[in-house]
Amino acid sequence: MDLLIDFLPDLLTGLGVTIVLGVISFVLGSVLGALVTLARISSSRVLRALAAAYVSVFRGTPLLIQIMIVYFGLPQLGLEIPPIPSAIIAFTLFSAAYLSENFRAGILGVDKGQWEAAASMAMPYWRTLRRIIFPQAIRIATPAVGSRFVALMKDTSLASAVTVVELTRVAEGIGTSTFRYMEALLLVGLLYWMVNTLLQIGQQTLEKRMRRAYA
Repeated sequence: MDLLIDFLPDLLTGLGVTIVLGVISFVLGSVLGALVTLARISSSRVLRALAAAYVSVFRGTPLLIQIMIVYFGLPQLGLEIPPIPSAIIAFTLFSAAYLSENFRAGILGVDKGQWEAAASMAMPYWRTLRRIIFPQAIRIATPAVGSRFVALMKDTSLASAVTVVELTRVAEGIGTSTFRYMEALLLVGLLYWMVNTLLQIGQQTLEKRMRRAYA
């Protein structure tokens, strides 16, 4: 308890950075993931191939390596990015690859009869997506997307590898100054758990509302 009292300002600052990293990366990753999804289901073979390659690369390599490439590797090419933007870029690119697959699964999960019904009414392709397919796909994809958000919030701990002072980095600092690593790590782990529990409650609430809306 005394650690919590003594280091409360540091913990709150680290928690704030963790939440900012997670939220911004998730929002940007969702936008990029949606674009990748559109490329995956487009009629263009080139776009489909590029999107598939993107997903394969970012899902097939460790997130920590991606963070280090952005922060340590890009300066060798003349592009130096501060720690927090570097982490956000890496988290965004990584999460977009997974989210694009969640979105694509949602679209593919919509009954094919919906497409056929729209085609019978001569509804244009993009209008069909926007007004019929996307609303249903979002409902289908919500559990997977919510789980990805929770996972991303935990992944933000890897930003400590590039000197971002988020919760994990704060725990390391507390342990270094007090030599009470176990207590510091357990305390920070508790904070992660509390944040992700709130996210899971929000996800479950959203799922219930969407089920009622589409019942």
